[in-house]
Amino acid sequence: MDAQRNLELVLRAAREVFGTLGYGAPMEEVAKRAGVGVGTVYRRFPSKDVLVRRIASEETARLAESAASALRDSADPWLALRGFLERAMSSGAGCLLPPELVERAGELAEAAGSESEPADSGPALAANGSGEIDELLTALDRLVRRARSAGALRVDATVPDLLLVLSVAAPRVGDESERNRTSDRILQIMLDGLRARPEDQR
Repeated sequence: MDAQRNLELVLRAAREVFGTLGYGAPMEEVAKRAGVGVGTVYRRFPSKDVLVRRIASEETARLAESAASALRDSADPWLALRGFLERAMSSGAGCLLPPELVERAGELAEAAGSESEPADSGPALAANGSGEIDELLTALDRLVRRARSAGALRVDATVPDLLLVLSVAAPRVGDESERNRTSDRILQIMLDGLRARPEDQR
């Protein structure tokens, strides 16, 4: 019973610490937040990489379900996309995305910028991902395509753009209240940038 309780404490603390400080935060900080010794953390997770992979995998699966829910629950393509991004930011997802996903998103965003037409980014990124990453990218690709088809999202917006929004709009400065205010402000500015422009409709 104590072992299961300690595992839950460590996972909750890791999500809070990494969600605030990023994956560069030390294991000692996770142990301190969980109220256990660092040895207890290492008994369950023999290396920091193992713990990071666990948190990233759980976060990716959670985001995939959130994106799928947005597709099911909102008939308005823009509201579905905006709602997903707002919920993802409020949960701290910007600091919890799998590191390799953020890196690949940057690569694809750069590649898409050199093409005359928007890149079909979902399958390219999913090809190097896990099952959770595949599910997330498939749902995000559908959100992007729906919003573009409805004329609500700018025509050059891609899945990597959404991932970069989540990553950039997650400030790691100040106290929690300040971070939340700053994050919301950054996200709203970025959402304005993602909206289709009048000239896109011509």
